Amino acid sequence: MKLIEIDKERYRKHLNRVLVGCALSLAICSLVLSQLLIYLFPDPSGSHFHWNAIGVLVSAALVGITLSKHRYHPYLTEVYYVWQLKQALNKITRKMRKIEAAAQQGNADAMLALQYSYSGSRLLWQLDDNTIIMDELAVKQTELNNLAEKHNVSLNVDEYNEQLLKQF
Repeated sequence: MKLIEIDKERYRKHLNRVLVGCALSLAICSLVLSQLLIYLFPDPSGSHFHWNAIGVLVSAALVGITLSKHRYHPYLTEVYYVWQLKQALNKITRKMRKIEAAAQQGNADAMLALQYSYSGSRLLWQLDDNTIIMDELAVKQTELNNLAEKHNVSLNVDEYNEQLLKQF
């Protein structure tokens, strides 16, 4: 997955609208379905917990299916890209100890995975205005640059491929 620049304002606007739309859809659909189930199948004891739970579960499934079907819509381009990027970074994070150990021993693929992780994290943190730990990231980036120079490795995030992670 290639790292691309995202228009921060457009991303935030679309993400907020999608989140509000999902929350409203979930709330309204849950209430309507629950009330419909309670009306069709009244419980003499007055306990309608199971109908309410079914209404929420069905509504959540409908919202999920709707998002899944429309994920390639131009309106969701940035939102879906960021979601995919977070998944890609999570795969690296799960293997981070092994990757860091291999990078210290001069493994070029490990250094490339770290470079991708740092670059992707920087992109995400800038989009989400999470600049608190950017200094820590800069230190790690400097360490990686020194390590790459020591082992004579060039790091280009465009060369990163998720398949590199299989060896770790």
